[in-house]
This record gives sequence, C-alpha cells and structure tokens, in this order.
Amino acid sequence: MGARVLADGKTKFSVLTTKPANPAAPTAAELNAGIDLSMHVLSSDFTFGAVDSDKIAEKALGASGNANAIGASNYQIGFTLWRKFLTAGGFDSADEAGWAALKVKGATLWAYARQTDKDASAAWAATDEAYLGAEFTTDTPQRTDGTGFIKYRVPGEVQTGYPFIAVA
Repeated sequence: MGARVLADGKTKFSVLTTKPANPAAPTAAELNAGIDLSMHVLSSDFTFGAVDSDKIAEKALGASGNANAIGASNYQIGFTLWRKFLTAGGFDSADEAGWAALKVKGATLWAYARQTDKDASAAWAATDEAYLGAEFTTDTPQRTDGTGFIKYRVPGEVQTGYPFIAVA
C-alpha cells in the first residue's frame, strides 16, 4: 500500500530558454541545464497548472438542462520571483538568471514542474513525472508593494501544455 507524501518542499520548477528537442518529453539533461527556480519563487502565489477546459454547448434539442462537452484544455502560469543583491550592493547578476529570462514581455520560454516524493532540490532524472510542461509567453513583471523582500510577479500565458509527462 502506498504512502501519502506532504507536498511541502517537493515542487521542482525549472524554466528553459531553449526549446527542448521534444517539449512533450524533455530529457533530464535538458531540464537540468535549465534555470531551477524552485528556491527563487514565492510559494504562496505560484500558479502553474491546468484550469477548466473550454465548454461546448452540446444539448440535444429535446433535452432538459444543459449538457456541455469538454473542449480545448487551458493552463495558467504566474509566480513571484525574488530579486537578488550582492552584500556589497547592486544586483547579483550571477544569481539572477531567472530574472534575466523572465523580465522581458513577450519572451517565449518552457517551464516544467515536478511534485513527487523527491525533494525540490533533487536533480531531474529519467522517468521523473513532470505534472506539467508548457511553452509560455511572459507578460511584463508587476512590482509588488513594499512589504517583505524586493520581488516581482511574473504573469504568463501558456501556449501549449503537456500534462503528466515522463522525463526522457
């Protein structure tokens, strides 16, 4: 009998600036070469997953009530990214690869998230399940107001989603 696993600390989230050879089955090498944002993204407003599919009214002429067919799949992405600074002052460009990739409106990127019994810090491995892979386009990062660390919310639009895929 399987055991349940608490989700805390188990979500690995990687963004790729280069399209994988097969976006529906990226390799562990491609994912590990990407930008691991697992420890750079605020947990409380992280949204990366499926949302309700489109509905198509398919009610028979003589039927009572509604009968909808499920249409195209829809996905969402948006998260808040902390900015990183050097202790001597100024931005830490070595620790801001994620910011560099995400700060430009209209950038096309690929995101993959794993939530299994593995810790978020564990490298991607062949046969890992990504609960979602997606090609997405960034919108302009949005400044958050004054509390906590300096951070920006990065909204995006998923162009293509790949739910529950295995890492090649």
